[in-house]
Amino acid sequence: MQRGHKSLDVWKESVELSVCIYRLTASFPKTEDYGLTSQMRRAGVSVASNIAEGAGRGATKEFIQFLKIANGSLTELDTQLEIALKLNYISASEKDKIDAIMESVAAKLAGLLRNLRSRL
Repeated sequence: MQRGHKSLDVWKESVELSVCIYRLTASFPKTEDYGLTSQMRRAGVSVASNIAEGAGRGATKEFIQFLKIANGSLTELDTQLEIALKLNYISASEKDKIDAIMESVAAKLAGLLRNLRSRL
């Protein structure tokens, strides 16, 4: 079975983002296991998962909707990273590294959305 989402650069990069979030949150306090750690991991996984699900739907309008959800999860993750920084769970340099990946994913999502909308 062919999986079209695996050929998308935005999906590949969002999977890497999710892996970075898992590694980053591994050092969070245990008291955050069901709080910020869990929220950040779910948001990170949601980006890649929604890209994949939308690509698998086979309809452009549905794909667009799932890309919007992925973008929302990316925005949610941005907020959670800011909170983690303010709580001193992560350093500014760690946040900068993740921010760069997120900016790249956001740009690729925007480009894919533009492309899909032009087909409607």
